[in-house]
Amino acid sequence: MIEELGLEQSAAGLVSQISVEQPLDTVLIKITARDASPQGAQRLADAWVEALAAEVDEIEDPKGLDRPGTPQVTTVESAVLPSTPVSPDPVRNLGLALLIGLVLGYAYALLRHTLDRRLRTPQAVQERFEVPVLGMVPMAPALGRDPDEGAAVAVDDSDANPRQRQAAEAFRKLRTNLIFMRVDDPPKVIVVTSPQPGDGKSTVAANLAAAVAYSGQPVTLVDGDLRRPTVATSMQVDGDVGLTDVLVGRVTTSDAVQKSTVHPNLGVLAAGRIPPNPSELLGSQAMKSTLSALAATSLVIVDAPPLLPVTDAAILTAGADGALVVISAGRTVDAELSQALSHLEAVSGTALGVIMNKTSRRGMSGYYYETYYYGEDQSRRRKRSKKAKRSAGRRGPATA
Repeated sequence: MIEELGLEQSAAGLVSQISVEQPLDTVLIKITARDASPQGAQRLADAWVEALAAEVDEIEDPKGLDRPGTPQVTTVESAVLPSTPVSPDPVRNLGLALLIGLVLGYAYALLRHTLDRRLRTPQAVQERFEVPVLGMVPMAPALGRDPDEGAAVAVDDSDANPRQRQAAEAFRKLRTNLIFMRVDDPPKVIVVTSPQPGDGKSTVAANLAAAVAYSGQPVTLVDGDLRRPTVATSMQVDGDVGLTDVLVGRVTTSDAVQKSTVHPNLGVLAAGRIPPNPSELLGSQAMKSTLSALAATSLVIVDAPPLLPVTDAAILTAGADGALVVISAGRTVDAELSQALSHLEAVSGTALGVIMNKTSRRGMSGYYYETYYYGEDQSRRRKRSKKAKRSAGRRGPATA
């Protein structure tokens, strides 16, 4: 066949293009040929039958006597020119692709769910750790400030932005949870920290302090982050004099505490000058005395550095009533939170609870009513006002 058709391929390659079968209980032989073109497949099939007939004749009747009963191969039906390709089959391939895609997609989703260790919901935190989730803070434009500009304060919900109102309500709810957490012995010195930088612990500390001040309770916000202080910028106070000056005895605590422009009940103790030995200063007896003096007249909230990079937050927690650990929803992994809590346990510190920051609106299912209350209700009032004005215009001017 290779010589007759002038093919440029090996015998093994040609055999792979031919399939032979014999239907059951018949003397028929069915030859099927495959080729890149329909004409090529037809030529291959016909040529194979002719070559097979010649080979049988040479074996069974080498002398050409053509005796009766001599086995031979006779062409019953010539090969038909194919009208459609047998491969590829678009419908079959599409079905297989969809099926394989669904299976792979489900397997990937299952594998990702199994291997994904990021903390996304309060249930995930409470199932893996023995600490309560005290609050969930949504993502809001007012809280998305550059860290170098200080933490944004969003407790004042006079803004009509629904996300702004959600953020304000979240911090008020956090304040309420803290009040009812230990009724008989409420914490007076609270450290706010996080596992890693960028989790938003300074924003939570500033807004929690503002929320407490708005409730009428005196509160002092202390910048305990002596490596990267932001409280002075957030509260718009003088940052030249602060905690470090008190600890070294340059000024008294009462002279260093400044009134914030956010609320009269909110006092601010800035970080002061950045020292070369922050950990030693924060773990000193002077620091404990300073916190005790502030706690005698107000609730003290300390903005501390992250737990994993440095030991400052753990040292502060050892001298406080407890710590609030701020995590980023969907970004903080369970290993980071576990290690952060271990650092607190190592110094016999108390983890008061976890705050999930940067929660998406989909994850804030408990705040949908609040959005409806502030957004839809105002919209309805505006519609009623416009309708009343149109009705008044149709009736004519009112007389008194």
